Amino acid sequence: MNRSARVRGLIALAAVALSLYVALTVPVHLGLDLRGGTQIVLETRPTTDGEADGEATDRTVEVLRGRVDALGVAEPSITRSGSDRIIVELPGLQDPRKAADVLGRTARLAFHPVGGTDDSPEPLPERPRGTVLPDESGQSLRLEPAALTGKDVEKAAARFDPQGGGWHVSVDFKGAGEKGWARLTGEAACHPAGEPGRRVAIVLDDKIISSPQVDPSVACRSGIGGGSTQITGSFDDSEAKELALLISGGALPVPVETVEQRTVGPTLGSEAITASAWAAVIGTALTSLFIIVVYRLVGLLATVALLSYGLISYAALAALGATLTLPGLAGFVLAIGMAVDANVLVFERAREEYASGPRRTPRSSLNAGFRRAFSAIADSNVTTLIAAGLLFFLASGPVRGFGVTLGIGVLASMVSALVITRALAEFAVARPRLRRRPRLTGIAHTGAVRDRLGRRNPDLMRHPRRWLAVSAAVLVLAVSGIAARGLDFGVEFTGGRLIEYSTDTPVDPGRARTALADAGFPQAVVQTSGENRLTVRTHHLDNTQAAAVTDTVAGLTERADKVRDEAIGPSLGEELRRGAVVALVVALGAQLVYLAARFRWLLGTSAVAALAHDVAILVGVFAWLGKSIDGVFLAALLTVIGYSVNDSVVVFDRVRELGRGDRRLPFDRVATLALLQTLPRTVNTGMGAAFILTSLAVLGGDTLTDFALALLIGLAVGTYSSMFTATPLAVELHRRTTRQPTASPRS
Repeated sequence: MNRSARVRGLIALAAVALSLYVALTVPVHLGLDLRGGTQIVLETRPTTDGEADGEATDRTVEVLRGRVDALGVAEPSITRSGSDRIIVELPGLQDPRKAADVLGRTARLAFHPVGGTDDSPEPLPERPRGTVLPDESGQSLRLEPAALTGKDVEKAAARFDPQGGGWHVSVDFKGAGEKGWARLTGEAACHPAGEPGRRVAIVLDDKIISSPQVDPSVACRSGIGGGSTQITGSFDDSEAKELALLISGGALPVPVETVEQRTVGPTLGSEAITASAWAAVIGTALTSLFIIVVYRLVGLLATVALLSYGLISYAALAALGATLTLPGLAGFVLAIGMAVDANVLVFERAREEYASGPRRTPRSSLNAGFRRAFSAIADSNVTTLIAAGLLFFLASGPVRGFGVTLGIGVLASMVSALVITRALAEFAVARPRLRRRPRLTGIAHTGAVRDRLGRRNPDLMRHPRRWLAVSAAVLVLAVSGIAARGLDFGVEFTGGRLIEYSTDTPVDPGRARTALADAGFPQAVVQTSGENRLTVRTHHLDNTQAAAVTDTVAGLTERADKVRDEAIGPSLGEELRRGAVVALVVALGAQLVYLAARFRWLLGTSAVAALAHDVAILVGVFAWLGKSIDGVFLAALLTVIGYSVNDSVVVFDRVRELGRGDRRLPFDRVATLALLQTLPRTVNTGMGAAFILTSLAVLGGDTLTDFALALLIGLAVGTYSSMFTATPLAVELHRRTTRQPTASPRS
């Protein structure tokens, strides 16, 4: 074994050992869609006093952290996103109403002298000396400017008076607030008992929550000492505790608005993990069996490297502190299928090298296979990394997590194929027993697909326009679905609310629509999935209205458990929709720029046109099927872009190589030879990915089923278009742009 082989072996051993250590010692953070809980996205709003800039958002985060800590949620997470958004994650919290109300309240507390009553029907008219607000009984009080604010409060606590006083909130003042409270109550005590002026109005967010009279025992100008008071009212225990929490937490520097809210039940997350695990196990087993049957010993070693890939990917997620979400878990499973591609590229090139001359050995052919396949592996993986990077920078939430796991998976697959597989294979093929029985290696024969193509030698690019006509016909048929049925955009792109229930018995959707219409939700869209799943999608609802929807559904069956609840504000929906379009345009542009740099414009344009063809067909098929166009679909769509270009790159890499080798060959013949030589790799890679995606579609649950379905469609369309759309288009463009009978693809 030479020195470079020993180095690769040591690197492979170190990578596996380090990954195993990290996997055993560092846990991976699970997203709320996998462990259950509530995520609330708040957006700060500017006021007349100041802008909602990054500094104001940071101060808001600190106030919210105090409020969240008081809610008693285990392991909460509060992070700033951009300059004006705050993401709050509350694991285990299934009822978001209380959290949303507490987090969204500005909690501007003020203590006002009462100047008198005002029975004017005008709502809240501004007065030179103050404001008119209704008290607890509805009587309008004219308030003087605030004497104290929440900044003067040291702490507040909810307390219960067993002597019949009920729940109240005790408030302790600090610093100048103690003297200010004595002065405020002392001035109020100068008014006769029963007059409005003897009252002190306690106002929270422009609403009088209590306006008690100063006790008759308090003398004029003396005031209430001790720096404390009680806020009384018709409070129950939860209202008193919430009020104390808001006062203690302090006021928000700027108002906030809930623009996104997601709640996932713990059973749904557990089911998703179990389903994805089974999909990964079964899909990997089938893929491994397929590789071993086709490539024998090196296929077995590739399977070992595939398991190492899974370990490295998991360890990388843990080491980076990445959060594993449901789409991210799907990306992790998907990358297992993609990890097969690099191994297949190498093994097919090794078979070609072995068949090129009688003096070739499995060892020399394997080394040549790694060397010649490297450019195709690098280019194809870079295209997928571009898609993953776009997901990370342009998407948000779970889809962004998918981009992270996909990117990690691509890098781990390259380490698996180029380092671990190579180290294992080089050691194995050097054994004397295998040198005497080369066919056991899996390299010393060309394979059934290549043999059949060699015997028939079809001229695939003799009539490129026929292939383009077929592609155009399929494209028109698919896109007509958009015109005929339209696109069913999910709440992520339209704004609104989506609530999914698990019921003990099937619920008729027509009956549910009628019940919801009678309850005041005539435009609710009701869909069923599986036997006992019911989904209700409406326009934007507040939490009280959402509770009414849940009560209505619960009345249709004995048990209705809410397993998912998503609320997207209209402004955020428009922003996400615009971001999706930007992501697609940038993806196409980035792919074109990269391919133009690596190849020439003719091949780059053909590849980008083919992937645009794939995108349109996938969207059209989903329109025909009535499937939702949401963030998970966007993740699948951008993945298909990477996969489609991946296939085209492999073909065009061979076009470039053959064109350099024999510049006398006509371009259409070069393209035909490239297709014939890469077709075995395309078939075997597609089969490996199909096993994984089929397992994900069958076992992955409702959300992952649509995701896997989109990828299966993209896999089929992308495999076809790389051979029979991109390649014939390149041939046709070449004929139109040059009169020369020969072609010389260049980098």
